[in-house]
Amino acid sequence: MDKYSELYDLVTSLKDDFDKFYDKKNKAAGTRVRKGMQDLGAWAKAVRAEVQAMKNAGL
Repeated sequence: MDKYSELYDLVTSLKDDFDKFYDKKNKAAGTRVRKGMQDLGAWAKAVRAEVQAMKNAGL
């Protein structure tokens, strides 16, 4: 479940910036949210490729 822990950590690290951006309209927090979402997308792409490779190798 190491990958799940990584995902959880990525998402929870963005919580404060989401709150600051959407509730307090802090523009700098919006920049951090966009960066965090970009990192999350890259992580998801890497995990997807890893899962596909493992599946093709027969696990």
